[in-house]
Amino acid sequence: MAKKTAITRPRVRPAASRAAKAPAKAPQQPSRRAGGRDDTSYHHGALRDALLEAAERVLEHDGLAGLTLRAVAREAGVAHAAPTHHFGDLTGLVSELAAIGFRQFNAEMAAAGATGGPSGLEKAMARAKAYVAYAQAHPGMYGLMFRTERLDMTRPSLHEAASGSFAGLAGAIGASRHEQISEQALSLEQAAAIARAWSLVHGFTMLLLDGRLTDILRRLPKGTDAATLLDAMLKSTVVRPPGP
Repeated sequence: MAKKTAITRPRVRPAASRAAKAPAKAPQQPSRRAGGRDDTSYHHGALRDALLEAAERVLEHDGLAGLTLRAVAREAGVAHAAPTHHFGDLTGLVSELAAIGFRQFNAEMAAAGATGGPSGLEKAMARAKAYVAYAQAHPGMYGLMFRTERLDMTRPSLHEAASGSFAGLAGAIGASRHEQISEQALSLEQAAAIARAWSLVHGFTMLLLDGRLTDILRRLPKGTDAATLLDAMLKSTVVRPPGP
């Protein structure tokens, strides 16, 4: 009788053993924009600050028209949703950015007033020159600060910073007039003095930034610049103390 041939079945390796031999998958890395940083590399506050810094760069490079949430996210190198998460919308972002501008502006005005000279008038003139210098150094930010229709002035940070700017102006005018000016209740003469000073410096600044003073400057003696012209304007509009 023919001998039966035994059939050898292949050994089946237990599932646990197979899993142990399989190569481990590399951990998935967080997505990152080319040349930028992924959102997870920032702490919450650091990302907010980074977005505001990016927004200021976009504003100075591309103007207010180029300042969008997507442009800010791209500049910061983060996801497009990041600005919305931190500021809600574009109005929220530009309002917080304007608050930063006012705080920077206020600090420079205060520093100028502290070193401008012993008299109130000298301090006021030093502040006026610092006002123009800030606008020249930060034209985009300066323009944003006075675009009220684009800002939410009810935001606490912006309201506080803008109010501080007015308080500084009122204080400087009060010192030049040798009187205390209340921010909440102005006399007509006080209001006129504040509006006159602000109109003069702001108007000069806007004409300078827009290049509209070039024709006047080229007619002046050689070497006369915008700062010299401003100084002459300020000296010719001396604010006198109130009197009978």
